Amino acid sequence: MSANSSTVGQLLLQGSACISWKQDVEGAVYHLANCLLLLGFMGGSGVYGCFYLFGFLSAGYLCCVLWGWFSACGLDIVLWSFLLALVSLLQLAHLVYRLREDTLPEEFDLLYKALYLPLQVPLQTYKEIVHCCEEQVLTLATEQTYAMEGETPINRLSLLLSGRVRVSQDGQFLHYIFPYQFMDSPEWESLQPSEDGVFQVTLTAETSCSYISWPRKSLHLLLTKERYISCLFSALLGYDISEKLYTLNDKLFAKFGLRFDIRLPSLYHVLGPIAADAGPESEKGDEEVCEPSVSPPQATPTSLQQTPPCSPPPAATSLPAPPSRARMSRPDSGILEIDDFPSYFLFGLSGKAAAGRMP
Repeated sequence: MSANSSTVGQLLLQGSACISWKQDVEGAVYHLANCLLLLGFMGGSGVYGCFYLFGFLSAGYLCCVLWGWFSACGLDIVLWSFLLALVSLLQLAHLVYRLREDTLPEEFDLLYKALYLPLQVPLQTYKEIVHCCEEQVLTLATEQTYAMEGETPINRLSLLLSGRVRVSQDGQFLHYIFPYQFMDSPEWESLQPSEDGVFQVTLTAETSCSYISWPRKSLHLLLTKERYISCLFSALLGYDISEKLYTLNDKLFAKFGLRFDIRLPSLYHVLGPIAADAGPESEKGDEEVCEPSVSPPQATPTSLQQTPPCSPPPAATSLPAPPSRARMSRPDSGILEIDDFPSYFLFGLSGKAAAGRMP
């Protein structure tokens, strides 16, 4: 260790090995090369940072090649500069290839920016979703039918990219489907993965439409494997169904002048035929409930009470029967029939509402 340090000290004390220094400076190409190298090494990280870095390095080393060939006249300078410039150019070519590989088709890129990017969905996750639909964009001509009521099986989930689709049931118009809305979200949510069913509405293209479609089995497999994608689709489908419900609610408001509460128990209470089918029984039940409330038994001491618990008190027999109380209904709820809402919405609402009304 001491010998090495003494050798270094001797070299420093001996001074420079150069016999004479050049009086003139190098040409402009040499200084340009160093400036480009300086700017290149100031590059940042990430894809665009690598583009910046290797772009300036390639230009700087190419200038070094020119300087070594025309000014320095050194073969070693030319070879090393050329090798470094070639490596930098190969890195640039690799980056361009990676970017072209990651580029999505125009339709899927617009879909990502409109629907998934606001939710901060990673691009790699979005590629898995796109790969599930095989990156195919399907089309519908004007007045072409996507699904027929009672005939088309529910075997896919589709998302409209462009155009407008009309939804009808029994020839009655229900609502429109606009771009970046699911075309069959209620049907998707109405069935379990192991169940089969058919459409209860007819979907017809009003204009030239384009859409993407996920096969039912492939999408269920992806949702089972990826929990994040499953939660993402659950949120998107829930929002889409709620938008369709609000659209139907606005349609009824324009028709009847009343805005109904579309929260599930209230909607089911308005739309369900329970009040019409069980009217006499409900009135009879109300009478039975009202009788003990009108004539409650008089409280007596325990030692003086001789009447059996099951016999009615004498005061109740002398009083006239209270008038029957009719059940109050919502204003004009009778004008809204169950057919005004499609049954594919009410199918899922009835079970939830009935469960919510159980004691």
